[in-house]
Amino acid sequence: MEELFLGLLTFFTSVVAAVVGIGGGMMLIAILPSFLPTNALIPVHGLTQVSSNLSRAYFGRKDIVYSVVPKFLIGSFLGIAFFAGILSLISLEYVPLFIGIYILLSLWSEKFNEKIKKYENYYIAGFFQTGLSMVVGATGPLTMTLLFKDFKDKDKVVSTGALLMSITHFLKVVVFIYFGFVFSDYITIILAMIFGAVLGSFVGTKARNLIDGKKFAIILKVLLTILAINLIIKVVLEIL
Repeated sequence: MEELFLGLLTFFTSVVAAVVGIGGGMMLIAILPSFLPTNALIPVHGLTQVSSNLSRAYFGRKDIVYSVVPKFLIGSFLGIAFFAGILSLISLEYVPLFIGIYILLSLWSEKFNEKIKKYENYYIAGFFQTGLSMVVGATGPLTMTLLFKDFKDKDKVVSTGALLMSITHFLKVVVFIYFGFVFSDYITIILAMIFGAVLGSFVGTKARNLIDGKKFAIILKVLLTILAINLIIKVVLEIL
């Protein structure tokens, strides 16, 4: 029953990401702590997001701007190496707290987003997006801001962003395998979520031009805020 629910949840979040470009991964990472132990949260989410983003990139492959990929990839390798080195210094029980704070800042803090915008190149974006994903799981907005500035075509932004996020999550999964995380322990949940993610990417890609993206983004922002506050409150209550 849990597998079915998580599969449906991943389908919905994948549709969201395919329609508006961001938000699906954040929504998923905000809900998963209720179903997975803390040590499995980021790895399982990462593997699921590889399938979600890679399938979204494939369905929109004609719109991908491949020229930005080498720069992002170089930054990603450096970022994953740096943050993997400090991962052991971070208490995993506080990961949901980091996720909640990160979501709220990225949604509501202009200063937070302005500081990110100061580093508007794909080397830096790759470094921080891929590196920080080791801790907060979903970091798509870091690159989407840059893509929105460089490309006005929504399909180019969504499809290129999906490919860059595929790189981010794939490298993260490799690191967790290196650290000894056993994905096979959660194989039924992972398979259900991968199926939901790919199906959601297909449906969302088809529906992208049928839905008012602006209205949908407002609803998404409110929902993500509620989920983020819930995560923060849970961790604070556990501390108290």
